[in-house]
Amino acid sequence: MRCIIARFPFDLTKSGVLESMKGVRPEQVFGESVIIGRRTYPVKQVGQVVTGQDRRDFTAREVLRAMTQLGFTCHGLPQAAPTRVLDPFQQASAMLGAPEAV
Repeated sequence: MRCIIARFPFDLTKSGVLESMKGVRPEQVFGESVIIGRRTYPVKQVGQVVTGQDRRDFTAREVLRAMTQLGFTCHGLPQAAPTRVLDPFQQASAMLGAPEAV
């Protein structure tokens, strides 16, 4: 499959990515990740190994899109928990330590 990563075209295949990542030790994952084989790799590490380019040259989104299209399981950043919006009366009550009304 033809993918554009860092403004350069790459012809990637699932077997080619598996072969490229064989023997590569995964770094610790802090954000987006891709499961290749039985290992979980950071997206930027996969992009660097597969394209041979510096990690600063491409975004994680470009690599995630390509890996998803090839059929790999990808995990994005966790969603932030929704915060509750308090009206001014509820804010004042909370500051004064009043019990919360439902």
